[in-house]
Amino acid sequence: MTAEGEAEAAEMHARAESHAAAARYPFELARIRLAHGVRVRRARGGPAARKHLASAVQAFEQLGAAGWAERARTELRAAGAVPRTSAQPPVQLTWQERRIAELAAGGLTHEEIGERTRLSPGIVSAHLYRVLPKLGITTQAALRAALKELDEAPGVRVIR
Repeated sequence: MTAEGEAEAAEMHARAESHAAAARYPFELARIRLAHGVRVRRARGGPAARKHLASAVQAFEQLGAAGWAERARTELRAAGAVPRTSAQPPVQLTWQERRIAELAAGGLTHEEIGERTRLSPGIVSAHLYRVLPKLGITTQAALRAALKELDEAPGVRVIR
């Protein structure tokens, strides 16, 4: 937080991470990861910051620091990731919800999805209305990233 440039910030973060006593102070280390992730996100963009922010989320959750974990998840969302918590049950999409979500993520309109799936645009809309909260997102624009995260998450399955 006190570094004057990105190089100095990265060096100070590396020193904190590798310090011999770091493991004895997990809360402080998680706060350092969060602060560094925020700085990296603002300077270099979301993808560069995600690993630091995800690490902070995980540490805060393990420590039971719910408020700090939520703050880190907020920063992780700002970095373009869809955070998952260990407390959340695995996401379960039906095969039809998954197919509709993939088509919507590809940029198709509800009418175009309806033509491909032989469903009315209203039914397509209803499926997406159920899918977005399951994925922890609020807009169709975030579908592509959410589906990618879903594919990478352990314990995820599609209901057949």
